[in-house]
Amino acid sequence: MALETGLSYTSKLTVQEQHLAVNVGSGDLSVLATPMMMALMENAAMMAVAPELEEGQSTVGGQISSSHVKPTGLGHVVTATAELAKIEGRKLFFHISASDEDGIIGEGEHLRFIISKDKFMSKITER
Repeated sequence: MALETGLSYTSKLTVQEQHLAVNVGSGDLSVLATPMMMALMENAAMMAVAPELEEGQSTVGGQISSSHVKPTGLGHVVTATAELAKIEGRKLFFHISASDEDGIIGEGEHLRFIISKDKFMSKITER
């Protein structure tokens, strides 16, 4: 594994009906839902380190904290960038930010854990 601070990735999303707060259930306006912005940030963090993980490993989100300071409407393009800021064993700490065509719409911090896919999935009980 060749994880090192500074690894980064940018994910991109064009805001569609299914991304709006009114449709996600997080609000009653036709703007990008905060949970969708944060999911895009998580995706960027996951993708930043994915190529450096060993076979059978992945990362899972453990904590995320972000502002959401500006609304983004239907059809606008949002990019989320994650940069690996610190590594503590299995803990990966990222700086995350999201922007639309007019600038920053949110930023914060995100913690992910390196996990074994098989071991992690074995913790799920069947119903």
